[in-house]
Amino acid sequence: MEEELGEFEDFEWLMSLLQVLRGDLDARHLQCGQNLINTRMVLGKKGQNVKGVITTILLEIYRELLAKAIVDHNYSFSFVEHASNRRLHAYLNRDVKFISRNTAKSIVGKMYQREKESLKHALELIPSKICLTSDLWSSITSDEYMVLTAHYVDENWVLQKKILSFSNVPPPRNGAILADKLISLLKEWGIEKKIFTITLDNASYNDTLVANLKKHPSFGPCLPCNCNFFRVRCGAHILNLIVQEGLKVIDKVVHNIRESVKYVRGSDARKLRFVECLRELPFQTSKKVCQDMPTRWNSTYTMLETSLKHRSAFLHLSMIDPYYNTCPSEEEWNIAEKIARFLEPFFHITTLFSGSYYPTANLYSIVCGEFNVVLSFAIILDPRYKLQFVEFCYEKLYGNEVAVSRAKILRDKLYVIFKGYLQHSTGNSRTMAQMSSCGTPDCDTRDDLEGFDTFTSRLVGPSTSKSQLDIYLEESRLNHREHENLNVLGFWKEQCNRFPELSLMARDILSIPITTVASESAFSIGGCILGKYRSSLLPQNAEALLCSRDWLFGVPDAQDEDDRLVEDLENLCISQSDAPMDDE
Repeated sequence: MEEELGEFEDFEWLMSLLQVLRGDLDARHLQCGQNLINTRMVLGKKGQNVKGVITTILLEIYRELLAKAIVDHNYSFSFVEHASNRRLHAYLNRDVKFISRNTAKSIVGKMYQREKESLKHALELIPSKICLTSDLWSSITSDEYMVLTAHYVDENWVLQKKILSFSNVPPPRNGAILADKLISLLKEWGIEKKIFTITLDNASYNDTLVANLKKHPSFGPCLPCNCNFFRVRCGAHILNLIVQEGLKVIDKVVHNIRESVKYVRGSDARKLRFVECLRELPFQTSKKVCQDMPTRWNSTYTMLETSLKHRSAFLHLSMIDPYYNTCPSEEEWNIAEKIARFLEPFFHITTLFSGSYYPTANLYSIVCGEFNVVLSFAIILDPRYKLQFVEFCYEKLYGNEVAVSRAKILRDKLYVIFKGYLQHSTGNSRTMAQMSSCGTPDCDTRDDLEGFDTFTSRLVGPSTSKSQLDIYLEESRLNHREHENLNVLGFWKEQCNRFPELSLMARDILSIPITTVASESAFSIGGCILGKYRSSLLPQNAEALLCSRDWLFGVPDAQDEDDRLVEDLENLCISQSDAPMDDE
């Protein structure tokens, strides 16, 4: 008996290892390890040497974990060949078999292909349409990459965002060529007939791209509603154009504040001197200073907001530091304060629009009134607002009479698109009925109920039943104050049995992204993967790394980058403030 138990010792620690690594391994490896444990007695009784089997599975797990570390932390492929790294692994297991950078590259490629096939299968099974965002990005070597992101609601009614492609686009580049590239990518993923909308910025080549997509014989006819709702313009880009024009008016003021922040952050001596100025302020709790990125106005707003709180400290610094000569004047501070108040709503709107894991299509009309017909549908499908809110916005913009006529036009268009969902559902039901009735060889293909759908009774009057959309629009709205944090997708998930076609339409419309932020967020990772020390990485390897990163670990939000621009001077050791400061 003791000998039999001894045979299981190696599998006991294998089981423990699998339990520890459960969060880092996929089901394939966990099942493989479990199968080894389940077959241990059989192998032992047959006298087979299972040590080699264990070594094989552990080596596969080890390689997979190395590949995931490379993807997750943007390590170079040569990471696996670093001497210190190998010494660490040899210390943990003296029998470890090291791999080369080429092997690591191959493992990452296989992992990318495996995850890609898994995502393709998931996209094939979802009943809803897929919305796209796309944008172009230039690497440090000026190579252009096109990122394509899919947005859809999964089987659990959770909004998903997945990067489908990060592909190199060599010159020449124009709308027609980009359209062909996009079509080939959609066909590669097998989703060319499931596309609902595409969100793009206002670059001129995108107009040509959209026109070519609509005219494409294998793509255009598959778009809903004769392509009328296909193009969605990036709301954040439109807001950015508005704000940038406003910032030009106060360019000198912004410049002085920007240079002031740069000066304070220029050395530890300056930081300590500024901290002393902050300590002189009454009720001053925050000691954060924020540097902006001139190309991103939202960071400029954050810089203005934090700097205005330290207005007196900057003035005090200008009195005690002869080298600080960019302090804004009193008038310039007053102008900056007015501009900050002007930018504040734009800042909050942009932050609201930039979400990728909650519906944003129903938010634009709330803050901007009118933007796009299909986005107006989204606000109508929000049970807190419905058609009444659109009419309310129209009345504020155009007056009473025009509001009613415009709202009627919008309502009629909503019924047209809903009719399309009803027809599609009827066609599917008929197909399913035919498949069900002909499931056996001896089935009777004759339809005994043929003609019943168009039969008119002389005893019973015509049906006056209301459609799903009629019932939804006539029901009372939810109180928007009491349901401020309503999960709109959760609401429609609960209504899918009651309103099957209407909930499917809501599912598609609410998944429309109103900005290209989801695609742009991939550029921050792209900059790390294709940095100055890895600029010669092949495009296919860069795509494998970035897409695998998104599918396995997600891509950081732009907010994570904004946090790097903020420095909390509270973290400085205050005791150092009494130390002698260097002359400058």
